[in-house]
Amino acid sequence: MSFKRLIIIGALPSLLAGCSSMFGTQPPAPVFGGQSAPEQTSPRVPEVIRPDQPVVKTKPLKDFSAIKIEPLLPSEPAPVEPLPQFPESQASESISLEPMEQSPPPQPELTPFQPIETTVALSPVVTALVSAANQNTKAGDIESAAASIERAIRIEPRNATLFYKLALLRLKQSKPRLAEDLAKKSALLAVNDNTLKKHCWLLIAHARELQQNFPGAKEAKMKADSF
Repeated sequence: MSFKRLIIIGALPSLLAGCSSMFGTQPPAPVFGGQSAPEQTSPRVPEVIRPDQPVVKTKPLKDFSAIKIEPLLPSEPAPVEPLPQFPESQASESISLEPMEQSPPPQPELTPFQPIETTVALSPVVTALVSAANQNTKAGDIESAAASIERAIRIEPRNATLFYKLALLRLKQSKPRLAEDLAKKSALLAVNDNTLKKHCWLLIAHARELQQNFPGAKEAKMKADSF
């Protein structure tokens, strides 16, 4: 019994030495929660060039600063096909646009105007001037006729008939505005002569129509109808 123990005790050191050598060649076990051990890299073995292996020669790259950059030449524009040519007559018919002529708005017709012949008694001097004015009017000399009536008005400045006659002469001279003012003056002076007042407002209506004042002409006609 003691002999076996001696054999076991003698073999125990060699067994422990073999186990230690086995564990020393293995990598250490990983540790959870910590850093892994750095991997061991094998040393790089220099590459041996065989004599039969071709040698590849390399050249250094060129210096880019020495390279000249040439500007790009402008490309030629693409040819443009000409437009088809049309005959002048056809082109004028298809292209020319004439503006539409706008017709003026229709204007109301002028009211017929017929002056009256006054038969009021006048002084001899004024009667002579009125007769001269009538003769000049028939002869077409409206300027002389108007001058004779103006001289008669200076003699009788409140004679409504003279203002009415002068208003008629201003109408013939194409002065409707002045004729309207003279007819108004005549209507104011003809206090009791309703016939003269009516014809004065008819003359005013006609003068306003000549001035394109048709609403005012309508009012003048209504005023004339009141007499």
